[in-house]
Amino acid sequence: MALKSGNQQSLPLDGGLSASSSGVSTALASVLIFTIVVDILGNVLVILSVYRNKKLRNAGNIFVVSLSVADLVVALYPYPLVLTAIFHNDWTMGDLHCQASGFIMGLSVIGSIFNITAIAINRYCYICHSLHYDRLYSLRNTCCYLGLTWLLTALATVPNFFVGSLQYDPRIYSCTFAQTVSSYYTISVVIIHFLIPLLVVSYCYMRIWVLVIQVKHRVKPEQRTKLKPSDVRNFLTMFMVFVLFAVCWAPLNLIGLAVAINPVKVAPNIPEWLFVTSYFMAYFNSCLNAIIYGLLNQNFRKEYKTILLALCVPRLLLMETSRCATEGLKSKPSPAATNNNVAEINV
Repeated sequence: MALKSGNQQSLPLDGGLSASSSGVSTALASVLIFTIVVDILGNVLVILSVYRNKKLRNAGNIFVVSLSVADLVVALYPYPLVLTAIFHNDWTMGDLHCQASGFIMGLSVIGSIFNITAIAINRYCYICHSLHYDRLYSLRNTCCYLGLTWLLTALATVPNFFVGSLQYDPRIYSCTFAQTVSSYYTISVVIIHFLIPLLVVSYCYMRIWVLVIQVKHRVKPEQRTKLKPSDVRNFLTMFMVFVLFAVCWAPLNLIGLAVAINPVKVAPNIPEWLFVTSYFMAYFNSCLNAIIYGLLNQNFRKEYKTILLALCVPRLLLMETSRCATEGLKSKPSPAATNNNVAEINV
């Protein structure tokens, strides 16, 4: 595949915003630098928090760490290359880096949505099917689910090489998925990689919301499902992660879907500012999850503070946190460990 010149555009656009202007380039570079710094710092904090605190090492948090890894990799390789392209106003790193960065970015994006889907299914089983949770999410099963998540991610990304859809787009200074290469492929990507996972996640969280409301308002007095406040808080945290992902990625996917359905009429009428904004909104999402954990989850927030304070004494960073009060996104106690196979009511 021939690398596109930095002075070409993959779609004719009616303007409104020139990505080559110095003001826009400065704004995009600023957003990307902020995203890279917060992405690396935040996701390293998440991974260290789970590593240090054994109360956080459970089935649910395995997918949280996996999501953090998916967010972290783009800040370490593709985003710095995009930043370099912004500074040079062109892609100067060659076709190999173009293809590699596009592929890794695809892995990150698809890996993120698949991990968010896995988290939603985990939360659904954890809250709605608590008696079977420990069997469904044993250590062995959880590792299999995690491996399956990344296997599906790789399988979903590899076809880009055969379609030739990883190309440099000078409007966003990125080697990324070209929406106009194949209409059928673009439609398939949006449906399989975005819409279907969103439907699955929406179903899981809708069922959880219904159950939480029923338990809280005693809609079904005979219902023996019990919830703790920490269960609800942790569910709300992961629900917000899903909502922000959907908000940040929906504009780009909807644009891609519209272009794929009618490229001749739609593509020329998409303002460049809208296309560029949708992409950088999507890029920005990679730094948000760690912030959400810190804002909404008191236990992660406390662990963040402990780690940041420990920077003064580096050897403390790798020490386990023995504080028993930290809950994180805990697994339910094994039903077999309770006399009546039901957790305590605290809602």
